[in-house]
Amino acid sequence: MTGDRLTRFEHLPDQGAGWYFWKLAEPDNTARAVVWALYAVHQLISFGIIFWAQRMVHSGTESRPQPYTGKLLPINLVALSVNALFVLLHLVQTHIWYDGLAQDTHVFSSLASVAILLIWVLMIENPRRGMFFGMKAPLGRSVTTFARKYHGYYFSWAILYTFWFHPTEHTSGHLWGFFYLLLIMLQGSLFFTRMHTNRWWTLILEVMVLIHGSIVAVNQGTGLWPMFAFGFGGMFIITQMHGLSWSRSTRLAVFIAYLAGLGWVYQDRGWGKLNEVLRIPIIDYAGVLILTILFAAGLGVARRLGNGQRRPMST
Repeated sequence: MTGDRLTRFEHLPDQGAGWYFWKLAEPDNTARAVVWALYAVHQLISFGIIFWAQRMVHSGTESRPQPYTGKLLPINLVALSVNALFVLLHLVQTHIWYDGLAQDTHVFSSLASVAILLIWVLMIENPRRGMFFGMKAPLGRSVTTFARKYHGYYFSWAILYTFWFHPTEHTSGHLWGFFYLLLIMLQGSLFFTRMHTNRWWTLILEVMVLIHGSIVAVNQGTGLWPMFAFGFGGMFIITQMHGLSWSRSTRLAVFIAYLAGLGWVYQDRGWGKLNEVLRIPIIDYAGVLILTILFAAGLGVARRLGNGQRRPMST
């Protein structure tokens, strides 16, 4: 409804891979100050809400909410209201000053932040659905516990940073991207509710990246849409569908349908390009390994420091 008004803002010509087109041709310091200030306030309030929620769980008071209820609690209403307010502010900010955080940061930082979020989800869900065809990866209980306990802070940063990275343009890629971001923002406001852990809802949030990535690739005209469609589709086949309590025959039928689609596309595309389907799964599973190593190393250092502080001083 409002996107056509943004045509008055001038852009530099597209400069290829690694270039983000939707930013002002001439950076404006006022635009910079406004968008960074709005993002910072939104982010700090979000962190504060997460901290408040965790204190409610661990406060030990009888009045604390029991996690996963069937109704919205006051803290959920606060989170929803804050996000709704800043969504509107971002829309207004775009139409006055246009620029998002993209003017000062690289486009790959936005892509990487969401990619790590999806990798983090694989770690959190490993105890429930496994990592490879229902088999659990040996990530370690302490690593999984850490990833689950503190995921809200990283997810909040990844989503809000990406949300403020882009101006509220009305291309199909932007619209799908913002819709996806808003759904994850909604999920981040539904802690303590049963919807937050509903397996179908959380699966939709994971799989929607397939639609968004494919649409963006089609719009870019690079011909790489099968990498996203079948790459993220492969993640569904290898990992995600095994958390749905489907029968073996159902999972086999889905797998066969995936292979049929793969064959139909690559018989024309060329079998020599089939390796592109493996790129996203390789990146995601390698990311799980890297995050596991980093978390384990960090937890090990924290334990050593904690043990050193508790050790009595010698006389």
